[in-house]
Amino acid sequence: MLKRMFRSKRLGDMDEKALKYISSMEWDWWLFKSDIEVDKAHVVMLYQMGYLSREECSSILKAIETIEKDGFDSLPQAEDVHEAIEKKVIELLGEETGGKLHTARSRNDEVATCIRMSTREELVLVMSGLLSLRGTLLDRAEEYLDTIMPGFTHLQHAQPTTLGHHLMAHEESLSRDWDRLFDSVKRVNICPLGSGALSSTGFKLDRELTSKLLGFDSPIENTMDAVSSRDFVLEVVSVLLGLMLNLSRMAEEMILWSTQEFEFVELDDAYTSTSSIMPQKKNPDVAEVMRSRCCSVFGAMTSIAMILKALPLTYNRDLQEINPHLLKALQITRESVDICNAMFRTVKFNVEQLREHVEKGFLCATELADTLVRVEGISFRTAHAIVGMLARKGITKPALEELRDVAQEMGIEVSNITQKDIDDALNPRVAIERRNLGDTSPLKSARKRLKTHGFMLENLENKIKNAR
Repeated sequence: MLKRMFRSKRLGDMDEKALKYISSMEWDWWLFKSDIEVDKAHVVMLYQMGYLSREECSSILKAIETIEKDGFDSLPQAEDVHEAIEKKVIELLGEETGGKLHTARSRNDEVATCIRMSTREELVLVMSGLLSLRGTLLDRAEEYLDTIMPGFTHLQHAQPTTLGHHLMAHEESLSRDWDRLFDSVKRVNICPLGSGALSSTGFKLDRELTSKLLGFDSPIENTMDAVSSRDFVLEVVSVLLGLMLNLSRMAEEMILWSTQEFEFVELDDAYTSTSSIMPQKKNPDVAEVMRSRCCSVFGAMTSIAMILKALPLTYNRDLQEINPHLLKALQITRESVDICNAMFRTVKFNVEQLREHVEKGFLCATELADTLVRVEGISFRTAHAIVGMLARKGITKPALEELRDVAQEMGIEVSNITQKDIDDALNPRVAIERRNLGDTSPLKSARKRLKTHGFMLENLENKIKNAR
């Protein structure tokens, strides 16, 4: 049987297996740094409010600093990191002084505050990595701004585009992920500390002070909501899932494009592996794992939602089981962003192969139909039918007479279009220029947006750093 600080006088010792079963120490290392900061802020506030003498405040803060220096692994066996730190403080100072650390506080508001702080720290890391990945994509897009390649719908050749335009599409979707991550911080960065178990405390507290000391925007007003709400966790993980879905799409393209059927890219050796039996193989294992890790984040989100379902107010121990899923989602996403960045920074694009594929699949069919509309004044649906019949007959580079014959077979008179009009319409470069896909304006706009996001993140980091 094991003695627990919170229960021995009320309930007696706890069964060793039962304690191990409910203990969160396996993943509480993640909350250790935040709990240390929460304890420091709480002690300072207690001193300011007159509940601790200067000597008591100094002694407790020194004990906390000793624990911080010794690290998580030095903590005694306990149900969770919060109990372990308090237990250690009491070991160092005695119960008369060390026991005052938990004055006017519950583990309910303490753990809720720690989770928000640790989540905030991880979000900053994810957003920082995402800025770097987006910068890499814009650098590569600028490098291949005019490189022609086929665009796809339904994984079939559709219309000509440029590699730069394609890469900027990924950057723009990731910019919205970044916006969502940053916006979620507003609902993460509110402080539960001072809410007690559920209905605050009879002690007069300065919640604004502890909120400010810990870098929060403000305290959470309703104390019951403060200790029981984990909606911010579900929001964060759902945003992470959206980001991982975009990364999985990018990974899938690298997998497809590196096959012999495409040969659009060659992945750097550092992000591939070979076969144990087939020595010629160069497998995109890193991209494949990234593609599958998206499923793990989806699983985390589903687990969190199911844990939260129908929980009555206020705190329930079920909430403890959310933390490993949250941590897993944050870690997977952060690592995936960093690996994706390195993969795209080093990938080699096969420019000649991209250009060759533009000649396949009648990619300029839409432009030919648009030309018929402009030159002949017919409806687009009629022009679409004419070009569709050309495709059906396998005439992908029609001469003027062939186009007129096909139109005439359909009862349509075509008289104004010239061979030059047809040739221009079938020229991928002309089609791209008419659509301004090689224009540098979108790239400049994207770089400006990236710079703005960089300033926003820097301000957030400074706020958190300066609070300490």
